[in-house]
Amino acid sequence: MESSEIILDAFPALDSRQQEQFAAMAGLYAEWNARINVISRKDIDNLYTRHILHSLAIARLWGPLAPDTTVLDIGTGGGFPGIPLAVMYPHVRFHLIDRIGKKIRVASEVASALGLGNVTFQHGDIGECRERFDYVVSRAVMPLDKLVRLIDKNVARTKPRPGNAFANGLFTLKGGDLADESAAVRYPVVEYSVHELFSDPFFDTKLIVYVPIGPK
Repeated sequence: MESSEIILDAFPALDSRQQEQFAAMAGLYAEWNARINVISRKDIDNLYTRHILHSLAIARLWGPLAPDTTVLDIGTGGGFPGIPLAVMYPHVRFHLIDRIGKKIRVASEVASALGLGNVTFQHGDIGECRERFDYVVSRAVMPLDKLVRLIDKNVARTKPRPGNAFANGLFTLKGGDLADESAAVRYPVVEYSVHELFSDPFFDTKLIVYVPIGPK
């Protein structure tokens, strides 16, 4: 299995607590994945690159976030990208939602074991979540146009908090040609290559797609 040094190499400014939390993820996910399959068996040995570092591509793009920024992770599965981002931003509040109860259980147990006090969980459909957030994140949960329609009500229509570089909106991890999906979105769609953030060949075709929804 990969080492958490992959994360430290990418983010050398992590404090000791964050380093410990990332190091603990390997054992926690291996243990829970043996009981409840939330990560492909062939991918569990590549946890740090394909799941944790991939999730943290959003953090590399965001840079610093203002205190009390709020983030919704839709379709979080076992906690990606929400849990790695919550470790990276302990002063930011994360709400993770998924329709599959056993996946939310894994995510909540991992968060508890890591001592994350800035994460809440919801077992249910996004239609049941009426709260508004500064940012919504996701990882390949559905076509972009459908995703934007579903989360449109959940993005705060306010100017970004002082210190946040991006207008409120959606950041989703995707791959491949998104021309058809993007064409059906009524907001601007901006694509960022993850390979420009991290050099591992796994990221060659990976994208962060940003859809600004709130005012600039």
